[in-house]
Amino acid sequence: MDGILAVWKPEGWTSHDVVAKVRRLLKMKRIGHAGTLDPMVTGVLPLCLGRATRVVEYVQERPKSYEAVLQLGIATDTEDLTGTVIERQDLITVSEDEVRRALARFTGEIEQVPPMYSAVKIDGKRLYELAREGKTVERKSRKVTIHQIELLDMQLELEQPKITFSVVCSKGTYIRTLCVDIGKTLGVPAAMAKLTRTMSGGITKESCLTLEEIEKLQQTGELSSHLIAADEAITHLNRAIVPESIGKLALMGQKVNLTHSDLDKSLILDGQLVRLYNEHSSFLGIFQIDLRAAVLKAVKVFSA
Repeated sequence: MDGILAVWKPEGWTSHDVVAKVRRLLKMKRIGHAGTLDPMVTGVLPLCLGRATRVVEYVQERPKSYEAVLQLGIATDTEDLTGTVIERQDLITVSEDEVRRALARFTGEIEQVPPMYSAVKIDGKRLYELAREGKTVERKSRKVTIHQIELLDMQLELEQPKITFSVVCSKGTYIRTLCVDIGKTLGVPAAMAKLTRTMSGGITKESCLTLEEIEKLQQTGELSSHLIAADEAITHLNRAIVPESIGKLALMGQKVNLTHSDLDKSLILDGQLVRLYNEHSSFLGIFQIDLRAAVLKAVKVFSA
């Protein structure tokens, strides 16, 4: 079974739990997920099955979208409501205009300091391991991109107001930290109260199956018809077509002269990755453009 299985991850499960469950249901080991979700987070979790595991790294590079609920007036050591409260403030008053201005400040490229409760490694040890030992270490800020942020709902009448927003962001963005930073902009402590991933690898909720649905479809032999082809999850890479005879050579890992493809040399960049197909639309693999040698070099080949 090859392809991408779009799972709607339930709350309380780790991404590893979901992979382990699907491995048991499908009786196959070669499964990898494209982007970890914290246990409290629900939403889109693409699982790459079989040969599709070879595109995991490219799926992970694509932007992701979320819906988050931010709670003002409370701060925790984990930056969400699962952690220990380290600061509390009641009777907070903020206006809609202040909220909108605060959100707008986080559009574009921003700096984020990874939270202590994260999988980032420092000196070979993950930050959450250090945090569980009661240690706090200095972390360097990282650049991430917020492509879009939109206010969805506000409950400003509460003693500890709640703000719901959607965000489209780059890989490596911590929404927990974004919530905390928005709170700082408003001048109050904040934490993430709820998070749902609504899109990953171009895959949305509409394409997802619950674990219960996956089990039923596997039992009836219908699950394979719900798989997404590996190349459909990497459509951010340009598409190139070559004649069938050249495609056969490409499948053997041979370099392909650029003149044999339909790529416009004036529009391509050196080192750029492309999805290569033959004239019958069969996916051949991921190839890299080498302008100096005027060839396409095989990176990941998908045999017929």
